[in-house]
Amino acid sequence: MTPTLDDRITGSLLGAAVGDALGGPVEGYTPEQIVERHGGRVTGIVGPWNGGDWRTARPIAPYHKGDGHVTDDTLMTHALIRVYEKVRGHLDAYAVADQLVPELMGSPVWIPELEAEALPLQRIFLAEKWIVTRLHYGHVDPREAGSGNVVNCGAAMYMAPVGLVNAAHPAAAYAEAIDLTGAHQSSYGREAAGVFAAAVAAACAPDATPASVVDTALSLAKDGTRGAIAAVVEVASGHTDFESALTPLRRAVAPFDTVGPDYRAPSLGARRPSRLHAIEELPVALGMLLVGGGDFRRTVLGAVNYGRDCDSIATMAGAIVGALYGESAVPSEWAKRVAEASRLDLHAPARALADVAREIFVQDTAVRRAHESAFATLTSADR
Repeated sequence: MTPTLDDRITGSLLGAAVGDALGGPVEGYTPEQIVERHGGRVTGIVGPWNGGDWRTARPIAPYHKGDGHVTDDTLMTHALIRVYEKVRGHLDAYAVADQLVPELMGSPVWIPELEAEALPLQRIFLAEKWIVTRLHYGHVDPREAGSGNVVNCGAAMYMAPVGLVNAAHPAAAYAEAIDLTGAHQSSYGREAAGVFAAAVAAACAPDATPASVVDTALSLAKDGTRGAIAAVVEVASGHTDFESALTPLRRAVAPFDTVGPDYRAPSLGARRPSRLHAIEELPVALGMLLVGGGDFRRTVLGAVNYGRDCDSIATMAGAIVGALYGESAVPSEWAKRVAEASRLDLHAPARALADVAREIFVQDTAVRRAHESAFATLTSADR
């Protein structure tokens, strides 16, 4: 049976959170290091990399990554949903300044990695704190505030809600995400945000498949982002097992990635604007989508075992698979454990966003009909 809108939204947001929680404890490491640490590939929820020393062990301290805890990817996704709940309409860069920044600065939430209630601002990465600095303290034009920020996946990682409120309309999702993330990112970081939102929207189409999602991403992506996706999916098409795909996918995306081979020691040119480059996370997520054939376990575990920024890769991959096939695609035992460990109701944001998506569709329909009427009047003399 074809999943409903509500089912796809729930599946996407659950899938994103589960992927985030699975990838968090092995983020920043190589596939080889992951095998050495865990005695093989990660096949489910695992504990912190440094075990009980997570509070003090660098470079992760003081965050409790692992044991089913979501990271900043999910915290930012849920914050954006709360903005949609308030605005109840399409978002732009001004919504980031007027709504998202106050959410980050003034609305305490449970932070699983800190095991405490705190402001999101106290957990998010420096690239996300940038929007607070630029918009709250610097009073920069929201449409330009992303310029100068490090170019990474920070904006892309929480764009699933944009794709979901524009379900089955990827071009609109792309445009909204590009507008919104002008406050956060520039260059290929902003481009990836638009393409990821479009991929999620494309996954919501009734007849969508992993291949159709990738085709849509390629049709909208520009410059290095398009080149990176094309290179990765060409390689991915020759694999059905993530084990054999790990090294080839990394090799395919490497020419477009500015970070370099050592994820924790980026190159001098890392994360700088360029029309030739791309973030690594989105192309690899799309590649794993093809390798896994849309199966949640195979797709997301492939993303997790890829290492590097694997929590964000798995977040994106999980969001797309969930949007394709609904909640039933996400292993219920994983979703239950992540919700309990993170002390989060993972279904409530989905219900809220589904309501907003319907309201936005009604608004869009009214606008389209008004335009159709006006255009018909303007062209009546042509008949």
